[in-house]
Amino acid sequence: MFTSISCWVLYQFIIILMFASLETPGYVGFANLPNQVHRKSVKKGFEFTLMVVGESGLGKSTLVNSLFLTDLYPERVIPDAIEKTNQTVKLDASTVEIEERGVKLRLTVVDTPGYGDAIDNTDSFRAIIQYIDDQFERFLRDESGLNRRNIVDNRIHCCFYFISPFGHGLKPLDIEFMKQLHNKVNIVPVIAKADVLTKKEVLRLKKRVMEEIEGSGIKIYPLPDCDSDEDEDYKEQVRQLKEAVPFAVCGANTLLEVKGRKVRGRLYPWGVVEVENPDHCDFIKLRTMLITHMQDLQEVTQEVHYENYRSERLAKGAPVPPRRQTIAESERSNSVSEKDRILQEKEAELRRMQELVAVMQAQMQQQQP
Repeated sequence: MFTSISCWVLYQFIIILMFASLETPGYVGFANLPNQVHRKSVKKGFEFTLMVVGESGLGKSTLVNSLFLTDLYPERVIPDAIEKTNQTVKLDASTVEIEERGVKLRLTVVDTPGYGDAIDNTDSFRAIIQYIDDQFERFLRDESGLNRRNIVDNRIHCCFYFISPFGHGLKPLDIEFMKQLHNKVNIVPVIAKADVLTKKEVLRLKKRVMEEIEGSGIKIYPLPDCDSDEDEDYKEQVRQLKEAVPFAVCGANTLLEVKGRKVRGRLYPWGVVEVENPDHCDFIKLRTMLITHMQDLQEVTQEVHYENYRSERLAKGAPVPPRRQTIAESERSNSVSEKDRILQEKEAELRRMQELVAVMQAQMQQQQP
């Protein structure tokens, strides 16, 4: 009796295990939602637009190429001194597709050659403000259109503002520019060419710049605070990033050999400045800030800066003008209309054939006795 009961219990236990093994792979629950979002985001890819603003000669292009390990300006021609005297501020947008471990990033870098190079720089930032507003307006038109699924986001998500290391703080142009744009874009102040300063000079300049930013009422991009349940290492990383603002950086794309290892840096008679050495500059911290908070930069752009522009735009009561079709879109619409016309002709011809067959069938039925 005991043996038969034990066998029956063992049999029931085996049946339960079999059903559990069958149900587990097909288990559907809300715990799988993060995986779905991750797969969808990776498949779609990401878009990010970075603007770099600063005077010529501060190493903006070199720093951007160093950050993303790519050459965004392969065909750029540097103007000479005569051309620079007549040069006005223009905006140069370069887009590159970057893929890392299956994750695709469509990076657009907007450069501002000619900024701050003129004798009178009163209106030097007008073109930049107009460009940012134009991207907001374009996004607003696309949102108000019919095709809202395939909107290309060209809004400026982050602006690196380069500060000269040769001054004793911010220039009047720097303060006025950041005042005009701090409500439109996420501003990240960057001290350029930090390798020309000693450590004490860097700390002194950082303190002076932050005092002038706070005294002028300028709102730069605030790094988000950590939650109480965050990892301690992440909290320490965010704390170090907050203390490093403004980031003192230097860029270089040249590989040098130092003590048997290859490093990117600059060679001087007294030694080598390593770009990715945290003891030499804040390059690593700037890259860490940009990569780890890229999603937050996009969210602040969407939820704060774009919403401010959208509310002001709609508060004026002016209707949103329809978006102009590009040449490719007009050709696509023309091809679609041509296909519709051919289909309509085919359908009309098919109806005529069906009517003719129906008439012939009626005549044959009448001829039958």
